[in-house]
Amino acid sequence: MPRAPRLKAPRGACDCHLHIYGERDRYPWAPVKNRPFLDKRLEDYIKVRDRLGLERTVVVQATHYNTDNRCLLDTVAALGANGRGIAVVDPAITDAELETLHKGGVRGLRFGRDLHNGMQPEALEDMAARVAPFGWHIQYRSWPEELLELEARFRTLPVPVCFDHMGNIAPEYGIGHRAIRALLGLLDTGRVWMKLSAPYQLSKTGGPDYADYLSQGCAFVKAAPERMVWGTNWPHPRVEEKPDEADLLDVLLDWTGGDEKSIRAILTDNPAKLYGF
Repeated sequence: MPRAPRLKAPRGACDCHLHIYGERDRYPWAPVKNRPFLDKRLEDYIKVRDRLGLERTVVVQATHYNTDNRCLLDTVAALGANGRGIAVVDPAITDAELETLHKGGVRGLRFGRDLHNGMQPEALEDMAARVAPFGWHIQYRSWPEELLELEARFRTLPVPVCFDHMGNIAPEYGIGHRAIRALLGLLDTGRVWMKLSAPYQLSKTGGPDYADYLSQGCAFVKAAPERMVWGTNWPHPRVEEKPDEADLLDVLLDWTGGDEKSIRAILTDNPAKLYGF
C-alpha cells in the first residue's frame, strides 16, 4: 500500500521529471524497443502528486511520442500555472513552432544518445543557440562515457544544461570515478544543474533508502545545492518493479542531512528558477 512520505514538502514543491501517456486514439504513438506503452494518464499521476504533497509539475516528453508534443502540451495546459514541459523536437523545427511550444509552457529540450526517437548530440550546439532567446535549457540523459566525450561541448553551450537521473552513473563506481569528477567540475561552472531522480534504475541495494547512492547524492547536493532539482520519473518506464515514490522523496532527508534550507531549495526555489514558475 503506497504510504505518505516522511519528508513534509515545502510550499510550491515540484516534481521535475515525469511522463504522461494520453488516450491511444487521440495521441498516435510509436513502439519503443523493450518498453511497453504504459497508458498512464494525468489523473493517475495527480494521485501520486497529492500523496507526496507536491504542487508543481514538469512533464517530460514520453519517448513513444517521438517529436509529437501534443500530449505534452495538453497536459501542461491542464496543469495550468503549476505545469511546465520538456520537449523533444526535430532540429528542422521552425522558430514559429518553437514560439508555440514556449507559449504552451515548454522550457527545455531533452537530448541523449540512448533516447529512442529522441534528440541526438549532433544537434546540440545549433538547438542550444536557437532556444537561448527563450530562456530554455538543455536536459541531457547521459551515461559515463558519453558524458566524458561531450564534457567540453557542454561547457561552451549558451544555455544551462540539466543532467537527469544523476548522470546515470552506477553507484558502485564510487565518487572518485572520472565521470563523477567531470560532473562535479561542470557543476562548478555555475551553469549546470542536476536532477536527483531515478536512483532505483541502477541501485543494487534498492529502496527504501537506496543506501548505495548516499555518497553520490550527498556529493552532488554539497557541490551545488542551489542547482539541484528532484523528480519521481513516474510512471518509471524502464523498470518492471515500480518504486514507492515516497521512498524517492525521502532520500532527500539523507542526501541533504535533513537541512531544511537545502530541501526547500531543491523542491521549490530551484525549480522556480529553472522552469520559470
